[in-house]
Amino acid sequence: MNSKDNILAHITIRNFRIDDYDALISLWEEADIPFKPKGRDSHERIAAEIDRGIAIFLVVELDDRIIGAVLGTHDGRKGWINRLVVSPAYRKHGVATLLVQKVEKLLSDQGIGIFACLIENWNTNSHQFFERLGYRSFKEITYYTKRTFEDI
Repeated sequence: MNSKDNILAHITIRNFRIDDYDALISLWEEADIPFKPKGRDSHERIAAEIDRGIAIFLVVELDDRIIGAVLGTHDGRKGWINRLVVSPAYRKHGVATLLVQKVEKLLSDQGIGIFACLIENWNTNSHQFFERLGYRSFKEITYYTKRTFEDI
């Protein structure tokens, strides 16, 4: 499929199921997305996050293949968009935009009105993508983390 309309007309956005885990890992590898399979991205951790009810984990299917995914979470006041990925073969067709819009809508339905994402400095494509969607960078914020172990 070459046209934007064709791809969007044939995709399905649905909730992630834990039996999608291997396909998700394959997608992250295909898209060269860094992940921590022994830590926060392990099968067990993702399953637990979904079970806690704070995660909105969506996948995009085309012809029974997962070609995109996103993880949305919230802390009760701010929504976070994490792990947005689209297969390189299907980028620039509106798939990522639909995923972000869907997560924003689901978070809005839960009373969340602030949406945020953290993007590493080197990832200029993601910076440009989120800016096109109306997100603004806050240079005055410094992000700190403390980790109990490196893979978390």
